[in-house]
Amino acid sequence: MLDKNVLGIVSIILTLVGYTPYFLTTLKGQTKPHLFSWIIWGLISAISYFAQDSDNAGPGAWASGVSATGCFVIAALAVRYGEKNIKRSDWFCLIATLAAIPLWAVTENALWAVLLITVIDAGGYYPTFRKSWSNPREENIIVYILDTIKYVFALFALSHYSVITTLSPLFIVLAEGSLVLLILWRRRTVP
Repeated sequence: MLDKNVLGIVSIILTLVGYTPYFLTTLKGQTKPHLFSWIIWGLISAISYFAQDSDNAGPGAWASGVSATGCFVIAALAVRYGEKNIKRSDWFCLIATLAAIPLWAVTENALWAVLLITVIDAGGYYPTFRKSWSNPREENIIVYILDTIKYVFALFALSHYSVITTLSPLFIVLAEGSLVLLILWRRRTVP
């Protein structure tokens, strides 16, 4: 069995390797991140990191902490280089998810916090799924593939397994994997 610190470091490396081409292709105008998704993902990754850390997740939480930083950098890039076709449903999703964050703050219960942030995180995927359905070539798929793999490593790197430590990374594996499949399928079907 691999050392959990090694698995945690691998998850950090995958984060950096995945986000670097995303940063670069965004700066070149090839990737158009949806600002709302990346703001939500940054907030959720930060909250997830602190919730996991409070339940002794150890190296398994490192990916969430580093991902939060990467998400906020991409959100900053999205202000200038990101998706400009913001729909009313995107605004609804952003407002609803941001409105749910205070609920997380007052729960004072790590389990309820993780359940809430997972629901909020699901809402954060909507704008990118919607955009990727219409414009699948405006996403750099590498970051989503490596995020899926990264969180698999993060799950194995957890020092303590509980709903609190595993729910968020497990959800991300499923959501990111689904986004990868959607983008690949739409790239094949959309000229």
